[in-house]
Amino acid sequence: MAKQNTVFKDAYNRCLKVLAETSSLPSEPELGQVLGVSRTTVRAILGRFEEAKLITWDKRKKIVLRQPRPDDYFPTEETDSLAEIIERSFMRRILAGGAEPGMQINELELAREIGTGTTSVREFLIRFSRFGLIEKRPNSHWILKGFTREFALELTEVREMFELRSAASFVALPDSHSAWQELSRIEALHHEILADIDNRYKEFSELDERFHLLVHKSSSNRFIVDFYDIISIVFHYHYQWNKTNARQRNARALEEHLAYIEALRSHDAKRAEEACRRHLRSARETLLQSIP
Repeated sequence: MAKQNTVFKDAYNRCLKVLAETSSLPSEPELGQVLGVSRTTVRAILGRFEEAKLITWDKRKKIVLRQPRPDDYFPTEETDSLAEIIERSFMRRILAGGAEPGMQINELELAREIGTGTTSVREFLIRFSRFGLIEKRPNSHWILKGFTREFALELTEVREMFELRSAASFVALPDSHSAWQELSRIEALHHEILADIDNRYKEFSELDERFHLLVHKSSSNRFIVDFYDIISIVFHYHYQWNKTNARQRNARALEEHLAYIEALRSHDAKRAEEACRRHLRSARETLLQSIP
C-alpha cells in the first residue's frame, strides 16, 4: 500500500504540473500515457482535483477552475522511492543525535521502522559502506566508524566543487520547476525554527540535510546527488561531538541559509555563488572546530 500511495502522490504532483501549463486536460487514456500510470489512478487523481476545486469533471469534459498553488502539491518526501525512504530513515538516525563511533545499526530494526524488508535495507547499507564510515559485523549488525581530519578536509574541497556547480544549476531552473515550491517549504521551516530557536535548534540538522540535498539534486548529476550522503554524515556527525554553542551555531547557519535561499531566488548566478561560498566557508570552520 505504501508503494501504491507513493506512485499516486508522484503522479498527482506531475499531473498538477500538466494542469498548470494548460487550460484543459487531455483524455484519461492520454493522461495515463503521459503520467505512466493506470486509468484507475488517473481517475483517482481527477477525483481529488475535483474535491480541491481545481477542475469540474463531467465524464469526458474537464474544465480547469484555477491554477495549482504550492500547497496543492504533496511534499517531496511523500513521493520518494523506497530507496530514498530508506536513505532518509538512516540519515535521521545519524542526524538525530547520540551517534558515536562504535554505535550499532541493526538491519532488522531499521527495516521495521521503515516498514520494508531487510533485503532493501541491506542493499542500502552495503552501498553506503563503500565510504568506509560503517562496517559489517555478524548477525545483521553494522558498526558506525570514526574518520580522520584529513578525510574531512578533503571532503570539504569536493563539497565546494559540487555545491557551486549545483547552485549554478539551481538559479537556472525555470520558475515552474517543482524545486522552487520545495524551496519555499524549506524557507518557511527556517523561519519557524528561528522564531522558537531556544526549543527547536536541534531540528537544524535534518533541515540542513534537506536543503542542501535539494540544491544538489538540481545538478541532475547522479554522482553529485549520491555523494551528498557522505557529505551530510560527516558534517552533522562531527557537529554532535562538539555541542558547545550548538544553539548559536545553528541559529547562525539558519540565517546563512536564508541569505543563500534569497540569492538563489534572484536567479543571479554570481550572487548565488557568493552566498554559497560564504556558507560553505562557515560550515568548514565549524567542522574543523568539532574534530578532536
